[in-house]
Amino acid sequence: MTVNAANAPDAASTANPAHATGTAPADPGAGPTRRHTALPKARILIEALPWLTRHHGRTVVIKFGGNAMVDEELKAAFAQDVVFLRHAGLRPVVVHGGGPQINRQLERLGLASEFRAGLRVTTPETMDVVRMVLAGQVQRELVGLLNRHGPLAVGMTGEDAHILTATKRFAEVDGEPVDLGRVGEITAIETGAIQALLDNGRIPVISSIARSADDDHVYNINADTAAAALAAALGAETLMVLTDVEGLYADWPASDEVISRLTVSELEKLLPELASGMVPKMEGCLTAVRNGVRTARVIDGRVQHSILLEIFTDEGIGTMVVPDDAPDTDPDTDTGEPGAPAGTPANHPTEGEPA
Repeated sequence: MTVNAANAPDAASTANPAHATGTAPADPGAGPTRRHTALPKARILIEALPWLTRHHGRTVVIKFGGNAMVDEELKAAFAQDVVFLRHAGLRPVVVHGGGPQINRQLERLGLASEFRAGLRVTTPETMDVVRMVLAGQVQRELVGLLNRHGPLAVGMTGEDAHILTATKRFAEVDGEPVDLGRVGEITAIETGAIQALLDNGRIPVISSIARSADDDHVYNINADTAAAALAAALGAETLMVLTDVEGLYADWPASDEVISRLTVSELEKLLPELASGMVPKMEGCLTAVRNGVRTARVIDGRVQHSILLEIFTDEGIGTMVVPDDAPDTDPDTDTGEPGAPAGTPANHPTEGEPA
């Protein structure tokens, strides 16, 4: 067959389509292509893969508090993190206090705020304010932030469905018992309502208030204590406590080195030296890990997306508490750095006031 030269494809244009269109070929050295600029994003996602695998389907209890509760950008980032956990296959439960908001409302009403051993002294009048602020203000705002991302969050208090039952709690100061008023110690937990929500793909948001085991009173429960107790009762994989400090310091104020990893026994030795505001948080971590929670983590809530940084990156942030027999090589309990020795933090910086 004879080919018409006028209609035959030019050899050069066949070899290089750019010639056929009249466009110049791309210069390989002209700069990164879109594919190349996206590679770091892929690496970040791959870095999270072992942790996504480890935590998929597991329950994580997060105590929300501190500056993250009053800074609008931090609140929004917190909500994004929790929703991300949910869509990544985890089962997040949020427990919140409301110290800053309670303090402001008490001040408006001319009522004094008093703390003993890191716990709020709660008179009947103060309890009314605590109940109103936690269930009617803080919880509703947090549920609203989460639900901007879909119909996910459901607000509850410890009174609902008998989730938390408590009796009167006394604190010990200088070896003497101190009456804290309507402050309770959890004696029973009913997890059925929470489990039902989790099984339905919801995010429970729980205010740290409990019904009385003995009468019609309602008790104020420290949110750190409530989160730890719920983590243990739910068989959670991890407890995360947001704070206003970087973590637990090895030798404050002489050094700002943060202890990255502590065993239960090491933390027990440090407890007597901690500032009062940190005591409920670290006691909560001890309670959780002693009762089967794999890890308890104290992280800096002032850092945006601190939850994702702690769970899904190789570095992690904050201080992690693990059982005494936890292997150093466990990928979920090894931060990649040797654990700092348990120092003696004589004057650990005071954490934000608990509810």
